[in-house]
Amino acid sequence: MAGLASERDILKPFGEPEVLLLYGVVASKLKGFLEHREVAARIWLKEKRLLKRGSFMPPLTAEELAMGVTEELLAIRAEQESLSLARDRLTPLQQRIWQYFLPRKYADFFYATNHERPGRPIRRVFYDIDRAADVKHETAREVARLFVEAISNDEEIDAIATDELLVAWTGSSFHVYLTLKEEKPSAFYDEHFECSQRQKGRFTSRWIDYVKARAEAKILGGHEKQPGVIVIDPSQTPSGKLARSPLGSLHMSDWKTVDGLSLPVKAEQLKEKGLTDELRAYTPRKLLQRLEGLAVLLP
Repeated sequence: MAGLASERDILKPFGEPEVLLLYGVVASKLKGFLEHREVAARIWLKEKRLLKRGSFMPPLTAEELAMGVTEELLAIRAEQESLSLARDRLTPLQQRIWQYFLPRKYADFFYATNHERPGRPIRRVFYDIDRAADVKHETAREVARLFVEAISNDEEIDAIATDELLVAWTGSSFHVYLTLKEEKPSAFYDEHFECSQRQKGRFTSRWIDYVKARAEAKILGGHEKQPGVIVIDPSQTPSGKLARSPLGSLHMSDWKTVDGLSLPVKAEQLKEKGLTDELRAYTPRKLLQRLEGLAVLLP
């Protein structure tokens, strides 16, 4: 796999879009972070997007993805677009991988934040710093910096969360993760972290207030996007919800255009003006060249 990646266009190793060369390598570094959480894929078609996930089909893990993607599988996909015609040359695992990541199509790499089945306990709290298209990338960096600062200054959160804050560049903005010291029931999210019209979780609401008081941008908490606004959104935390992989997921502007890659970032890097220009310059090849150093940033 490494040899093929060094010799060819990583996203078009056989001339057509192929995400598995990248995702097979990246998945090997995500096994510890994702543990046994289910992988998901959002397939980009010209007219729509298809979501492939473990609640709709047999589940797939990062460990299985890393194990099943081989040069032989990629070569078969280069020859044949139809799984039905290639099935007898594939293992059952490779058939499942094929169903998640279609050949000749770009796809985002997602996973179940706190597992697929709704109502399960949570261990990870996930915030999307959701930048509207007309808001600058650097503005999102400053908002993410302030949000991390608000969490770090909150002594009360220390009693329930580890000090392992994860910050990730999405390809367009930032995600921030908290890891709880122990699993909590789903109702714990509602009381402490949810941010919606019906509920204002106490931690989230005061962290958002902290950012609002210091940021130049317009800040809202919740899920609904608005022009000119950065939304701080924890709604993908509960079990049954999905998050973008913090390492190696493509970010798409449309069905044929890759405009970024997800990358873990040191929290202190958020203080660096111009950071987003550096992150936006990452290519799949550069990511794989720096993969070892990036992977150690995952908790």
